[in-house]
Amino acid sequence: MQSPSFINVFNSESYYSHSSFLSLPLIITALKSPNSSPKSRERNYSLTTFKLYSSNNLKIGAMHSGDDNGALRNFKLNESTFLASLMPKKEIAADRFIEAHPEYDGRGALIAIFDSGVDPAAAGLKVTSEGKPKILDVIDCTGSGDIDTSTVVKADDDGRILGTSGNSFVVNSSWKNPSGEWHVGYKLVYELFTNTLTKRLKKERKKKWDEKNQEAIADAVKQLDEFDKKHIKADDAKLKRKREDLQSRVDLLRKQADSYDDKGPVIDAVVWHDGEVWRAALDTQSLEDEPGSGKLADFIPLTNYRIERKYGFFSKLDACTCVLNIYNEGNVLSIVTDSSPHGTHVAGITSAYHPKEPLLNGVAPGAQLISCKIGDSRLGSMETGTGLVRALIAAVEHKCDLINMSYGEATLLPDYGRFVDLVNEVVNKHRLIFISSAGNNGPALSTVGAPGGTTSSIIGVGAYVSPAMAAGAHNLVEAPPEGLEYTWSSRGPTADGDLGVSISAAGGAMAPVPTWTLQHRMFMNGTSMSSPCACGGVALLISAMKAEGLSVSPYGVREALENTCTPVGGSPEDKLSAGQGLMQVDKAYDYIQKSCEVPSVRYQIKIIQSGKPSGLIAKRTPKEHNSSPWQFVVFIFVGIFDAEPTSRGIYLREADSCQRSTEWTVKVEPKFHDDASNLDQLVPFEECVKLHSTGGAVVRAPEYLLLTHNGREFNIIVDPTSLGDGLHYYEVYALDCKSPWRGPLFRIPITIMKPKAVKSRPPLILFQGMSFVPGHIERKFVEVPIGATWVEVTVKTSGFSTARRFFIDSVQISPLQRPIKWESVATFSSPSSKSFAFAVEGGLTMELAIAQFWASGAGSHDTTIVDFEIAFHGISINKAEIMLDGSDAPVRIDAEALLSVENLAPAAVLNKVRIPYRPVDTKLSTLSAERDKLPSGKQTLALILTYKFKVEEAAEIKPHIPLLNNRIYDNKFESQFYMISDTNKRVYAMGDVYPEAAKLPKGEYTLQLYLRHDNVQYLEKMKQLVIFIEKKLDEKEAVRLSFYTQPDGPVMGNGSFSSSVLIPGTKEAFYVGPPAKDKLPKGTPAGSVMVGAISYGKVSFGVNNDAKNPEKNPVSYSISYIVPPIQIDEDKSKGSSSSCTKSVAEQLEEEVRDAKIKVLSSLKQSTDEERSDWKKLSISLKTEYPKYTPLLAKILEGLISQNNVEDKIHHYEEIIGAAKEVIESVDMDELAKYFSQKSDPEDDGAEKMKKKMETTRDQLAEALYQKGLALAEIESLKSEKVVDKKDSEAASDSSVHPDLFEENFKELKKWVDVKSSRYGTLFVIRERRDGRLGTALKVLNDMIQEDGQPPKKKLYDLKLSLLERIGWGHLVTYEKQWMNVRFPANLPLF
Repeated sequence: MQSPSFINVFNSESYYSHSSFLSLPLIITALKSPNSSPKSRERNYSLTTFKLYSSNNLKIGAMHSGDDNGALRNFKLNESTFLASLMPKKEIAADRFIEAHPEYDGRGALIAIFDSGVDPAAAGLKVTSEGKPKILDVIDCTGSGDIDTSTVVKADDDGRILGTSGNSFVVNSSWKNPSGEWHVGYKLVYELFTNTLTKRLKKERKKKWDEKNQEAIADAVKQLDEFDKKHIKADDAKLKRKREDLQSRVDLLRKQADSYDDKGPVIDAVVWHDGEVWRAALDTQSLEDEPGSGKLADFIPLTNYRIERKYGFFSKLDACTCVLNIYNEGNVLSIVTDSSPHGTHVAGITSAYHPKEPLLNGVAPGAQLISCKIGDSRLGSMETGTGLVRALIAAVEHKCDLINMSYGEATLLPDYGRFVDLVNEVVNKHRLIFISSAGNNGPALSTVGAPGGTTSSIIGVGAYVSPAMAAGAHNLVEAPPEGLEYTWSSRGPTADGDLGVSISAAGGAMAPVPTWTLQHRMFMNGTSMSSPCACGGVALLISAMKAEGLSVSPYGVREALENTCTPVGGSPEDKLSAGQGLMQVDKAYDYIQKSCEVPSVRYQIKIIQSGKPSGLIAKRTPKEHNSSPWQFVVFIFVGIFDAEPTSRGIYLREADSCQRSTEWTVKVEPKFHDDASNLDQLVPFEECVKLHSTGGAVVRAPEYLLLTHNGREFNIIVDPTSLGDGLHYYEVYALDCKSPWRGPLFRIPITIMKPKAVKSRPPLILFQGMSFVPGHIERKFVEVPIGATWVEVTVKTSGFSTARRFFIDSVQISPLQRPIKWESVATFSSPSSKSFAFAVEGGLTMELAIAQFWASGAGSHDTTIVDFEIAFHGISINKAEIMLDGSDAPVRIDAEALLSVENLAPAAVLNKVRIPYRPVDTKLSTLSAERDKLPSGKQTLALILTYKFKVEEAAEIKPHIPLLNNRIYDNKFESQFYMISDTNKRVYAMGDVYPEAAKLPKGEYTLQLYLRHDNVQYLEKMKQLVIFIEKKLDEKEAVRLSFYTQPDGPVMGNGSFSSSVLIPGTKEAFYVGPPAKDKLPKGTPAGSVMVGAISYGKVSFGVNNDAKNPEKNPVSYSISYIVPPIQIDEDKSKGSSSSCTKSVAEQLEEEVRDAKIKVLSSLKQSTDEERSDWKKLSISLKTEYPKYTPLLAKILEGLISQNNVEDKIHHYEEIIGAAKEVIESVDMDELAKYFSQKSDPEDDGAEKMKKKMETTRDQLAEALYQKGLALAEIESLKSEKVVDKKDSEAASDSSVHPDLFEENFKELKKWVDVKSSRYGTLFVIRERRDGRLGTALKVLNDMIQEDGQPPKKKLYDLKLSLLERIGWGHLVTYEKQWMNVRFPANLPLF
């Protein structure tokens, strides 16, 4: 799930935060169901420009034409109407309303934009029509821009401070800071930018870097060429090394160009208190082109946006606006940038104000905004629970009137979850009006997304396109004669029968976008655009209500909107697409004026089917509790509705429910706002309502109902038996007997999808001769036969001459699942046929929605003819999920074809390993009240769980948290977020409910899981939460399982099973065997779970038959294997049979000696006293065991570990002395003689001796190595400046001044490979001493590559010093940026 990205100005569909825009495939493309890939939960496609034609004999859900709503009749495109079509207002009558009431243009209305962030510098978003500030606050609710500024420093005498990045900078002397304390932190700037902006910056920066690198290469080649001309024959060893060094420089520069990877500049941040408010400034020198630009001292300090409403820019290069907010007493700085242009675009639709271009104004130019960024930049703009909850807190705190949210996704349960609970509180208690997009997952039914389309307290908005929009904004040559819903706009009903879409509004606009896009405006369309269009319309109503002193209630406003809409389409079923219709601001205003004395009430509907088990509650009477039988008390309504799941509508879509009459119990309960008075409002409330049914004999309800505050119940009888196949929609609605002009007070939607039965065998169904014009949708409902598991569909098109684009969707509804959806976009360049296959669930009704895209094939005046052939296939098995328990026993599988002859060809593969982990540390804390105190007054708590895991070899891993993953809105937990880092604190992966795989190199890692809630008991239960680290196996590691006809097959190796033919009515059994133990991936611990897929069938037309990857088959199931305990190594258990030749006294003496050395090694040396104790013991032991090499090696090791030594030269001299003692304790002649001979590997004694001698050699080499390092350090400290030896003449005469370093190095070279990662540092230092910096860099780079993970900071520090000395400034800058990636000062904040 990706962020709502902007693409080509005229080619974008926009809605959800988690959708990538997809280019239109040239051939049919099958997209997996959201259940199998939760991140692909909606459809967005680039649009190409088509003419549009519609035939009067085909229904396309159009709105009746007329002078209003942008209809084509009497419409001519000129400059003014063209500009007006780019920002549609006529469609919802906003233009007429403002023309009649210019002072009600949104003034006094405050809108919270829950989105990807709003750019306060964007065109039209600076001031309102009254000249007031347009944006009152800009907040990053996600925390993605947070910087840890808890580090406090003081400036030196020159006014210079040191940042946590390692950079130092001068503060402006005019900045007031009474305390003198400066909070510092830093951020990698690409973490604040969108992918699009980052890509642009990388391209521009790479170009400049390449220029500098080419200059350096040219200079290096020139030096090499001059050397070759001067030394034609470089026979001398030093000359050879010199030439090798020059060649290395050329090679290094060329190689660096190939491996260039720009991680972006570092932005240093400084926060301080000026005596009145907290302020912050940024140092952006690393972003600037001009030297000296972007200095900290030149930055104009900013405080929280809501205080002064000021913003800044990072640099001219990026042109990106930033806002700074300071929290937690200066310890957290939030740098607010947008995570996509989506939020600014949405904000512009609601209320942009262009005094010179009024036709491009937003719907409510007088309204004010607050920007609540819920799209997390770390996740590509996906919303998070933290962002959503903080946004609600901010909206209430700022006393907003409206919320617009153009985000969402499919949901497991409608009207459910933590966010929904908080939204209900905000709407019902604080009276905010919440408007949200319904989704872009159409044209199939039941595709509305959460929260906009599934939440009762939110007004969900569908997307409408008018002829004016089609001609102007979409640039169509021939616009449709009538307005209609966009093809991709999501449809209702919800899984529990609610309508889903409340109203519709214009779904496209040319609106402002952020400055970093380098343009003022951009065209986008989607329900992301229809929602702010509706929101702006409601802002006009609020503006009028406030100006006229009318009480604003979300209940009354919603009633006015829904009861004054202009219907879209001519059939009742069109309500499932457009809701009550296209909102009309002027009519809603008249309604509000007329109903100002009507109580603000919403009507809560709860429905259950009569005849299902009622909520019987058993209880004993106190007197008879010992012997008396149970008494059952039936709470006829209260008990039922409290105990049983309820729905908000009646939704009949399965064959059984459509073949009989059913009775439903409906409870209607009037709900007042939380501050309503019991005596003045609740007690007097009484309404006599007349119930009307649009269903005639199909839907029957009582005629009248007397409603009081406590609500009433009544029954509805639905009899669909007389209905034909297809879609039928009815309503039961209530009218106020005293004020019928109000329209429906509440509606009960009844949706009936009567499926067509498949009676033929083999099961085949044909839909022939379907006629299509642009925008036309055909819905076919089929009862999927029991036993079917997949379908094969063939689509044949004819009757057209230009390309056609079709949306083809299949939807099934299953309890406690997201809608089972398959979708595809098929483009036919000419009449032809295409085939595809997808999974289905037998026994459930399948809707097959086929729609010609609303702008496809326009102008050709051809009617497309489509034939559909659907063949059902299925192999039923007795186990939906296979679990191999780790034993050697196979699992028996029974397979049966119930419908037709099928080819049984099982295939199974285990291609992932999940290793379980429990937390090694937990931390529960109370979050700051500034951002995390709920509107109810409760404080949000955070639980951080820490897990440790190890990656033995580079691999692609993903955290798997079964309890929490794949649910945002339908989750009672507020938030989850994880972060994976190495031992250097480098972050490799971040994520939340939809974890993504990340490539990790070999090493040890920490995963921190961040959970939030206000209930401490919930968090306490999570302290031992088990998670899995899932490793993806490559093709070679994946384990393919075998099948057998016999239970002993896996052991005996016979009776293999490969394929068979299943005949209906007969079963076939076979076994799937566990993997062979030698095939298990290396390092897979016992208790881990290998997971994969198993499939059984083959597609008849030869597509997707992949035995290597069953998941590519149309139907696959989960298979798993529990890894058993590892086999005991018998050789290790035998032990050593050799006898010890030493006496007991000798053995005891050795044990005592080794124990003393162990004590010495365990002593700390943090303080002077501890160091003194260590020194005394080391002297004592050295006196006792003067020539014992292991002891001397431990003493040397202890000296090296000492930190914070004042007299460094003396310290290094001590190290040299200790190293000499180790060297002198070793008999080098004996050691050399031993390694010149071969040992017998089968001789235990010889192997022990080999191990001992290798240990001695390593101790000797370590001593020589440390001695060399110490000599180099002393040389460096004693010299004010190290002079490079540039040629042999400049070298010191070793006969006069012995070179101790060189002598030591030559001795080390005898024993080890001095270029290895273990000892290479000394080689690099040697080359540096001799001025061969190129060779030094080459060896150092090889060491870094060999050293593995995690990288050692000292090696990169050494690399930086070499680059600085060689003078390659562009590489110094590059490496310094990488240092903050590899070795951050601390982990980022959650």
